[in-house]
Order: sequence, then C-alpha cells, then structure tokens
Amino acid sequence: MSAFEARTRECQQRLRERGAGGVVLFPSPNLYYLGGFREEPGERHFFLFVPVEGDPAFVAPELYGDQLRAATWVEDVRLWGDAEDPTELVAEAANDLGMTDGELLVDPTMWARFTQDLRATLPDATWGLADEVLGPLRVRKDDAELDVLGRAADAADAAMADVRDLGADAIGMTERELAGFVEDRLAAHGGDGTAFETIVGSGPNGAKPHHHRSEREVERGDPVVLDFGTRVDGYPSDQTRTVVFDGDPPAEFERVHEVVQEAQQAAVEAVEPGVSAEDVDAAAREVIADAGYGEAFVHRTGHGVGLDVHEEPYIVEGNDRALAEGMVFSIEPGVYLGGEFGVRIEDLVVVTEDGCQRLNDTPRGWRA
Repeated sequence: MSAFEARTRECQQRLRERGAGGVVLFPSPNLYYLGGFREEPGERHFFLFVPVEGDPAFVAPELYGDQLRAATWVEDVRLWGDAEDPTELVAEAANDLGMTDGELLVDPTMWARFTQDLRATLPDATWGLADEVLGPLRVRKDDAELDVLGRAADAADAAMADVRDLGADAIGMTERELAGFVEDRLAAHGGDGTAFETIVGSGPNGAKPHHHRSEREVERGDPVVLDFGTRVDGYPSDQTRTVVFDGDPPAEFERVHEVVQEAQQAAVEAVEPGVSAEDVDAAAREVIADAGYGEAFVHRTGHGVGLDVHEEPYIVEGNDRALAEGMVFSIEPGVYLGGEFGVRIEDLVVVTEDGCQRLNDTPRGWRA
C-alpha cells in the first residue's frame, strides 16, 4: 500500500468517526496528500471524490488522463471533454460512490464557482471543510514526509554554506543579486525552485521581517538577514541566518544576535510531546524580554511546515495545542531595531519521542 493510499484509508476512518459522507478535493496540497497528483488550480472541473467507504475516484478533464493514470494510485479516473458538461459526470460519480447526501467536506481552497456547482448538483448534501478531517492527519508527518523534508533542509544547509563562503565577495552585491545566488545554489544542491520568495534584508532593511529584496548594495559591517527555502518532492525547507560578510557590525548587534540565539535554543529545548505550542513561544519570548528587547520581537516564534510552508501547528501565544511526535515546525525568534538592523535565526524541528530534532545543521553564528 502506498503512503497516499494509507493516508486515504485513515481519512476514511476519520470520516466514519465524524459521521460524514465523504470528501471532495480540488487541485491543492490536500489532493496531493491523498491522491498523489500535483496540479495547480484551473478553470476546469477537477475533483477527487473520497467516499466514507470504498475506493476514491477522480473526475477530471480528459487532457489529464495520461498524467493521472501514471501518477496516482487511484484506479477510478473519470474524464470529461471540453465539449461536455462536467456536472453530469460529477453527479454520476457522486451517485456511484454514495455521496449524494449527508455531510460532504470540501477543500477549503476550492474556488467558489466549483463549490457553487457542487451545491447545485448535489442539493441534498450539507457541507463542511475537509481540513476538519485532514488537518489532524497532515499535522503529524509520516516517514515518507520526514524523509523529503530532511532532504529539502539539506539543500538549504548546503546553499547556506555556499553563501557564507562568499565572505567579502558579497560586499557590493545587491540584495536582489544575493537572493539570485541563493536560489541558484538551492537548485545546484537538488532543490526544486523556491518554497517562497527569498528574503535578503541588509542593514536597516533587515529590521523589516518580510522585506524580501531590493537594489540596496550590501555594505561592510551590514548584518544581513537571509530567509529562504526550496522544495523536494513538493515539501519545503525554511531556514534563516543573520550574517555579516565583512567588516565590523553595529555596536549593539553582537549582543542582539547572542540574545536571539539563546532564545532559539531555549525554545528548541522546550519542545517535547505534550508541551503546548504556546509554551514553546513563551520560552523564546522570555529570553528576549528579559534582555530588554521584548517589544522588538513582533511575530510568533514559529509555524508548522508540510505541503504548505505555513500550516499547523502555529507556535504562538494563545495556541494551547499539545505537541505530538511527528509534528514539524519552525523556531525563528527575531529582534528588529527599526532603521538599524534585524536579527532572526530559524531552523525546522521535528518532534520526537522525548524531545525534538533539528532538520537544519549549519552554523548559527554571525560571522560569514
């Protein structure tokens, strides 16, 4: 049994426990998670029907026929042509799978035009969101997912080593050029594109947590915040380091970097099964507040990482969710001094039986 089929069977068990009649998915991470087929949303009706019992079925445009049959474990693939009304095939599939009434759960990212067509085609059904059953599954990663997350993290680690090797050669590069260098090295080390827009914030731009990049040139003594990731088999990495490539940093920088590194370590050490997400956030926040920089730590400590770069569990005050083995999330405290510089250090961790393991293993110090 493939990992995709195993997840589908677990989803069906959760549907039975809920008393729901099935799940209808749209091209999205959820569809890939169960069906094993990756595609961007488009204007054509493309659904994966997962009934509470039995095998699922795809209803898809015929132009995807060969791709679907080659990629997915699902054997029931029903195709419609551009000259046909796809809702007729939708109605037929729903009837065959026993999904014409009761509660059906739809992908939360499904476009409104398709949810409206489903409602019109299946008027006796009631509707909820698929994340109510898939969320608890996706939040804990299986061995196959942990493997590719580790490989994506390895690519980011290798790219960061190349960035540090630039040393003084980085001086005079624009943030945009440095971001391009990072992205080139991610690809060279086996990554597939970028997981999100690469952030390079030099000098005062580093004090903007989501600055991204600009034409500003890196100067001697600049602290540079680099936040980047790539994908392997659809799963992302996400790493941040703050480095100085050459010269002497601002007087307060070394102290701030030390505080942020201590805060990250405190949060990592707080992670274990049963501890709440907000307790991990508090562990990092306490270190930074005690050092006098509490108001300069302006975001949550972390976020879950899986098929989506940002997903549960969110490591933030107010989230009392208990951590469990197999959860993967970032730990990324930061301090941002407006008009001067910023410091952020980020690693991904996976919760283990008695603590956690970092997926990133590059130096966290500030000297390039």
